[in-house]
Amino acid sequence: MSAATGTVSKLFSSSSFPFSFPFPFPLSPKKTSLSLLSSHSPPISFLSSLSFPKLTPLKSSANTTQHFEEEEVEEEEEEEEEDIVSETEIDEYESEIDIDDLEKEAKFAVKELSTSLSRQLTIEDETDEERESRKQKRKKATSKDIPDHLLPKVAIVGRPNVGKSALFNRLVGGNRAIVVDEPGVTRDRLYGRSFWGEHEFMVVDTGGVVTVSKSQANVMEDLAISTTIGMDGIPLASREAAVARMPSMIEKQATAAVEESAVIIFLVDGQSNVPFTINDINKNPEQAGLTAADVEIADWLRRNYSNKCIILAVNKCESPRKGIMQASEFWSLGFSPLPISAISGTGTGELLDLVCSKLGKVEGPENLNEEETYIPAIAIVGRPNVGKSSILNALVGEDRTIVSPISGTTRDAIDTEFVGPDGQKFLLIDTAGIRRRAAVASSGSVTEALSVNRAFRGIRRSDVVALVIEAMACITEQDYRIAERIEKEGKGCLIVVNKWDTIPNKNQQTATYYEQDVREKLRLLHWAPIVYSTAIAGHNVEKIIVAASTVEKERSRRLGTSILNQVVREALAFKPPPRTRGGKRGRVYYCTQAAIRPPTFVFFVNDSNLFPETYRRYMEKQLRTDAGFSGTPIRLLWRSRRKMEKDEVKGATRPQFNLTPGSGKLAAAT
Repeated sequence: MSAATGTVSKLFSSSSFPFSFPFPFPLSPKKTSLSLLSSHSPPISFLSSLSFPKLTPLKSSANTTQHFEEEEVEEEEEEEEEDIVSETEIDEYESEIDIDDLEKEAKFAVKELSTSLSRQLTIEDETDEERESRKQKRKKATSKDIPDHLLPKVAIVGRPNVGKSALFNRLVGGNRAIVVDEPGVTRDRLYGRSFWGEHEFMVVDTGGVVTVSKSQANVMEDLAISTTIGMDGIPLASREAAVARMPSMIEKQATAAVEESAVIIFLVDGQSNVPFTINDINKNPEQAGLTAADVEIADWLRRNYSNKCIILAVNKCESPRKGIMQASEFWSLGFSPLPISAISGTGTGELLDLVCSKLGKVEGPENLNEEETYIPAIAIVGRPNVGKSSILNALVGEDRTIVSPISGTTRDAIDTEFVGPDGQKFLLIDTAGIRRRAAVASSGSVTEALSVNRAFRGIRRSDVVALVIEAMACITEQDYRIAERIEKEGKGCLIVVNKWDTIPNKNQQTATYYEQDVREKLRLLHWAPIVYSTAIAGHNVEKIIVAASTVEKERSRRLGTSILNQVVREALAFKPPPRTRGGKRGRVYYCTQAAIRPPTFVFFVNDSNLFPETYRRYMEKQLRTDAGFSGTPIRLLWRSRRKMEKDEVKGATRPQFNLTPGSGKLAAAT
């Protein structure tokens, strides 16, 4: 007996208790023999293993001692028998193991989990998104993977509410732009790839161009700019100034799109020429015939961009026969009108033929492999008015999106290509602010609901998500809900604390205390790095890209099977799975990394129910400690193997582990 055992035995001797108490197990860990990944029975806490017999007087202590000695022998025999059974099972399993089958089943488990999560994380218009994704994959299979910035651009311009976004969706194939029957929905430039025959080009959707001839009140009405919604906490003077600047900022975005495009589609509304009643003309005289805004836009294009190809498309001409009549009055603009319908597709084939005839073919780089064509996407998400658009503009070094104190300025998800300091290309996705679902529903705004939908789709399209929070507001319940969505989607994440300059009296400990508060309130993103920035002044915005690049590399990293099994083996040796009340203990036979983006590990075990949630979190923590994976969620899948009976093992029968995909139980711990 060791000194430690003897010392503890003296504490429980007959001098202190009315019975003697021998210890049926050593206090030092037993040596384990690991074949593949096996966790044998290390010592458990002696208090949990004590078996107190019925108290007897001191005079019968000899009989009691004999009783305990008999129990000690039985327990030691059972433990030795269990160890022999376990080693026999593992040795035979190792000799018959088929790694290829396990790897196939691991991939099947990942696919099964992905399908399950996609059903849980439903997004409106998901069928449209899936259809768009299939189209893009089919088209990319025949394309030369030409980078977006090398493709010629085609801009769609016109006054508000003539159907520019509907035509954009028709040309790019999908539901990219928000289409609502109200003016002023689109504000920023929205880009999308379009394919027609052997030609490939970028289509640019723009906001409605409102001319300076209109009064301020009419401009606000045409663009549907509210002077109350999203203005909470903004002084009256700032509110009026922000509203007054909005039309000019929208037109600035449209002008930038026209200047960078080779072909301009000037879109007008053909329904405005349909005969109205006298009452309709009195109510809205501008809708009767050709509008003054159309004339001014035509003059502006002819005067400044006569060197570019300008195509006049008359939208909302569903009937080909009536379309010619509807388009006839637009000859006065000085362009040849082409009747089309963005909704039904009438005339869009002729429009694309005309567009492609003005575009030259572009040859892409040769010998591009998948890794070179892969561009990681970074989505910038958060609550409204936390500075998401300011961060995008500071990163790209231009006014790519409209920045305004008006909450909800950004509507669509804006994609922008960006090249980092090290030459790495990124796709930046600016999204609309995400408010609580109840607040969106109570506002009754269809546009805001669709904007939030686009923001969630932006998260799904991304590889890394920059969750932006406002420094003074700190963490809110809505921030937690957005973080929960990011984690469930399996995206890499970094937390950007914007407007850091608004924190008063900062010192060296301020960031430390602030980080503690963030970690406490966003525990599910404990693995995400934190960046402090002031986007409007350009402070520390470059650190966002550096952190995002690191997170993306960690998210795409794959561990070798030997290294992974070594990490798991050490974790099992340090802390084995707990025993159940029936004496059963979970055992790990094999582990492999079945997927990346996010890193997904599959554990083949005897019974996944023997691994409680606390132990799964421990295993994830050990993987992060020993292998890294900072900034990305990791998923652990536990697949159960059918365990044979003890008597079958004693008979030297090989364990019959069912390797069919449907037999294993799927359990995920993230």
